[in-house]
Amino acid sequence: MRPVTKRPKPKPPKSEPLRLCFATAECAPFAKRGGLGDVAAALTGWLAGRGHDVRTFLPLYGSIDREAHGLTRHPEVQGVEIEQGPHRLAFDLWTTGSNHSGPYHFVDCPQLFGGPEVYAGDDSDPPRFGYFCRAVLESCRALGWSPQVFHSHDWHAALLPLYARSLHAGDPGLSAARHLLTLHNVGFQGVTAASRLPDLGLADHAGLFDPADLAEGKVNLLKAAIATVDFITTVSPTHAWEIQTADGGVGLDGLLAQRRHRLAGIVNGIDVEEWDPATDPHLAAHYTVDDLYGKLQCRRTLAEELGLDYEPGAPTAGIVSRLTWQKGFDLLFEPLPEVLAGSDLRLAVLGTGEEKYEGFFADLAHRFPGRVAFRREFSEPLAHRIEAGCDLFLMPSRYEPCGLNQMYSQRYGTLPLVRRTGGLADTVEPYTVDGDGEGGGETGTGFMFEHFTPEGFRWALDQALATWKQRAVWARLMRRAMTRDFSWDKRGEENLGVDRKLAE
Repeated sequence: MRPVTKRPKPKPPKSEPLRLCFATAECAPFAKRGGLGDVAAALTGWLAGRGHDVRTFLPLYGSIDREAHGLTRHPEVQGVEIEQGPHRLAFDLWTTGSNHSGPYHFVDCPQLFGGPEVYAGDDSDPPRFGYFCRAVLESCRALGWSPQVFHSHDWHAALLPLYARSLHAGDPGLSAARHLLTLHNVGFQGVTAASRLPDLGLADHAGLFDPADLAEGKVNLLKAAIATVDFITTVSPTHAWEIQTADGGVGLDGLLAQRRHRLAGIVNGIDVEEWDPATDPHLAAHYTVDDLYGKLQCRRTLAEELGLDYEPGAPTAGIVSRLTWQKGFDLLFEPLPEVLAGSDLRLAVLGTGEEKYEGFFADLAHRFPGRVAFRREFSEPLAHRIEAGCDLFLMPSRYEPCGLNQMYSQRYGTLPLVRRTGGLADTVEPYTVDGDGEGGGETGTGFMFEHFTPEGFRWALDQALATWKQRAVWARLMRRAMTRDFSWDKRGEENLGVDRKLAE
């Protein structure tokens, strides 16, 4: 089990430290199913490292190794009972204690979170995470701690502001807090039957929810939170605009447009200590922007590990992803086999997901042995080795709120090929040749296509493969990509600015 990432010693805040409570379903390294886990860990660590009182709450899933992470029972919060409709369940609080990332608190209710999975993926999830939100508020009361800002992440924590302003409206320790909601993926909204309101403890508070939804016999937890909180952030400026449109809002565009003056897009950062090709412990060799020899060794060892035929002059493309509709892999079905048949391209794929995408990549590996490798799993060490050992990274997303892999890729000198959407548009500079740039006149740190079509993807892939043959140009693009700053320093300051304004 990977330990908590080490953080620098706290720096004194520029003004009074803030009391910030984070509620999230995921937080690396304890529970991670996607970018939410990485972002929650990195942002709280950055804020705590600057002297703020940051406390992060998440459920204690059965998959979390208590001993490996040094979890202990919190003596002040044990056997706390919560009644939600006909159900009455007790929870204990576990903690890691204070460190440079701030304390992590874990809500232990085995009946709801004792299984190995973060998400049940069915209608039991809304009451599970509703209980978690209640437990966060009850824990703050029991600890005698009054946050200035509650920071809820995605629909799993969306009920927290609703509970705070209904069931806990008369609590002086909680009612003064402001509420911030971050949208990582508006495609998941926590929609459940209105008949489940008693199970959520909100049978007498139906007025918190959209009347039109209630008339249809449903409630939308994320929608209710968006209408309730003091401020909303999402994870890139372009995505903040996209979710206010019919194409990108997944039914929430009208409400988000109404609240646009309380909505901001802040690009995620990455952990530049964990993702550093000069020190990464998962790599066979290390390298820097000034000495790229180690990347050649990483390419060779990746080929050996995955059973790919190694040729120094042949480019290798990588994919590390959830294999889902959102990620746009439908665009690869026609052009990618054609490109593989007509070029020396290699492809390394790591991920799991929907059957049709897993089947597509498995079939490619069967049709092109030694040219395509598909690992149907998720492996953090292998993800690092693919980022380091590939030359090109494919992210043809249908939509992408922010994305992290395109930033990891640039840091590792692996040029991303992306669609112009969300955070991909905000973090990848498209390759162009205009005669005004340095070197040979080119600019950019990757390859970008506009329209979500197979032809658009094929155009960008052909551009990348043609550029690969211009090795001096490719080397300049690599070095330009590796020198970009994706650290949390700038992003953290932007997030902190929102917290400060809310806490005033």
